[in-house]
Amino acid sequence: MSKKLDTSLYIKQINNLDEFQPGDTVSVNLRIIEGDKERIQTFDGNVISGRFISSKTPGLGDTFTIRRISYGVGVERVLPFHSPNIESLKVTRKGKVRKSKLYYLRGLTGKKARIKEKRS
Repeated sequence: MSKKLDTSLYIKQINNLDEFQPGDTVSVNLRIIEGDKERIQTFDGNVISGRFISSKTPGLGDTFTIRRISYGVGVERVLPFHSPNIESLKVTRKGKVRKSKLYYLRGLTGKKARIKEKRS
C-alpha cells in the first residue's frame, strides 16, 4: 500500500523564489525560531551549486548552496528548495560563469573570488 504525497503544499512554497543559477548573488530571507520567538534573518551570498527554473519543479530532496565571506571566514549554507524556513529569495546580481558547480571559489580570496556580472 503506497501513500501518494500531496505536492501542492510544496509547490506553493517555491512560488516566492526568483529564478537563479550558479554565479548569481542572492538574498534569502530565512525564518529563525529561537525559543518561542520567530524572526526573519537575511543571508546574502553567491550561489555555488543548484539552480531554480520555474518551468522545472525541483524534487523534494533537492538543495542549493549559498556562500559568503563573513569577517574573513567563508560561510556556506545548504538550503532545501522546499524548506518552510525560506521566506523569500531575491536575485540581486546575475553572474557570468561557465561551470555549474563553483566549488573553486572556496580556495580563492579577495579580488580573485569575484564573479563577473552578466550583461543584459
